[in-house]
Amino acid sequence: MPSRILLALAAGTLLLFTTGCDKLKSRDHLNQGVAAYKSAKYNDAVEHFKQALALDPDSPNARVYLATAYMVQWIPGADSPENNEFAKKAKEEFINVLNKAPDDKTALAYLASLAFNQASSLTGDKKIEKFDEAASWNHKLIAVDPKSKEAYYNLGVISWAKWHPGLMQARANLRMKPEDPGPLADKKVKEQLRAQYSGIVEEGVQSLKKAIEIDKDYDDAMAYINLLIRERADLLDSKEEYNKQVAEADAYLQRALDAKKAKALAAEKAAQSGSINREK
Repeated sequence: MPSRILLALAAGTLLLFTTGCDKLKSRDHLNQGVAAYKSAKYNDAVEHFKQALALDPDSPNARVYLATAYMVQWIPGADSPENNEFAKKAKEEFINVLNKAPDDKTALAYLASLAFNQASSLTGDKKIEKFDEAASWNHKLIAVDPKSKEAYYNLGVISWAKWHPGLMQARANLRMKPEDPGPLADKKVKEQLRAQYSGIVEEGVQSLKKAIEIDKDYDDAMAYINLLIRERADLLDSKEEYNKQVAEADAYLQRALDAKKAKALAAEKAAQSGSINREK
């Protein structure tokens, strides 16, 4: 066998050996990173996940964990260079995850959450832009997972967050207290609000209905659909229509309260059962 062939075989064997060692080292760093993360040593976790990626750039878990380690250190609303850097790096890494795996549910959900929480500390057009970004990520998550009740719920909350301030400002301008019953008396104001917000409100209502369809005991979704329907009633033209909408909102509110109560009782029974089993 010619020497050059022997050299080529030796080089190939060495490459395979080195690659195998790198993957083992990467896995070791990954495990150490997970341990550090669970101990809330997030800086250590980041470094281990970085090492894991350097050794095995194709490791999907290492990149997801790295992005999550950045995300967990980010404090919504805190405006500092360090905090903003955590958000930036988390977003970059989650997008890197999607570049390799466009259907990754974890990355889509975290990106939706990041954009929504960033919107909460902004104002004006920038706030709306972030809400729109959050909605876009949730729509992408639904395309991947049509049964994602959380994504539908988030879309409903975003709709309410967009619409609610406008309604409250209109009520304040009309010298109405938040608890004053509707509908709004000023026809022109109602027309302006309908033109700007009707589509947003209806999308929110339908999204929350879909979340409840997926999970009939989804009390948080019931609470928000109660708010949207109750506030939507302010745009109606007659007291009769208004009362009908409020009655529908009340029904959702009662369902939410009943679901919360049932969950609390189930949790209490589970705790009691666990306590009895431990005593045995």
